[in-house]
Amino acid sequence: MSKKISNIYIDDGGDGSVPVVFVHALAGNTQQWSAQLSHIRTTRRAVAIDLRGHGQSSSPETGDYAIDSMAQDVQTVVDQLGIERFILVGHSMGGSVAGAYAGAYPERVAGLLLVDPSGDSTQMPVEEIQQLLGALESEAYSNVVEGYWSQILTGSTETTEAKVMQDLHDTSKATVVGVFKELFKYNPVPALERYDGPKLSVITSVNETPFSVHNLVSDLPHKKITGTGHWLQLDKPEEFNRIMDDFLTSIDNSNLPH
Repeated sequence: MSKKISNIYIDDGGDGSVPVVFVHALAGNTQQWSAQLSHIRTTRRAVAIDLRGHGQSSSPETGDYAIDSMAQDVQTVVDQLGIERFILVGHSMGGSVAGAYAGAYPERVAGLLLVDPSGDSTQMPVEEIQQLLGALESEAYSNVVEGYWSQILTGSTETTEAKVMQDLHDTSKATVVGVFKELFKYNPVPALERYDGPKLSVITSVNETPFSVHNLVSDLPHKKITGTGHWLQLDKPEEFNRIMDDFLTSIDNSNLPH
């Protein structure tokens, strides 16, 4: 079932054990989780969210793309749906949003699954950030974002690449630049350290940097999927779904009465 809650578009369906809420990457949408939604809904409820300015959700009139503001959108959705406790899955920038939510509302999050999450960009050299933002805000915008996306799509299937590039073109420049500005000043580590529930980061070779959150958060285990680009859930859905299933099962089992 698809509907809008406070200008936020959601794809909601399924029933069963602890629900799962999915948050996509920058310039993504609910459809980037299609292989996970159909898989999970055989045994539990799954909700995918189009973040503000993405997919079928409205863009904020204020131009507010702060990570914490997007985490509040998640809160609005789960409150309106009456979902009290759930497992939160976030990809890339959506990993930062999911982590921010878990740090703010730890009692609501039964488990946190990060999918090739954004690292701590505040550790990047200031000149590098300013150079990239300058290029993004210039006439060269299309070339810059396409070049960046192509780089992190290395290793992806042609189908994934075509879908992700189409989603990028369907997302406004204002949204992409607005989110990048916020990501560059957001440190995901404190929120992840505040959340002490079950968590796991599933990474690709894109995510092997000193700024990667699994290298900065001591109690964040990680698993690596090789031979994919950044959109691993699209490139290798079966392998990703197996890891996700194991994580969900471990949470279901830990919630059973002892």
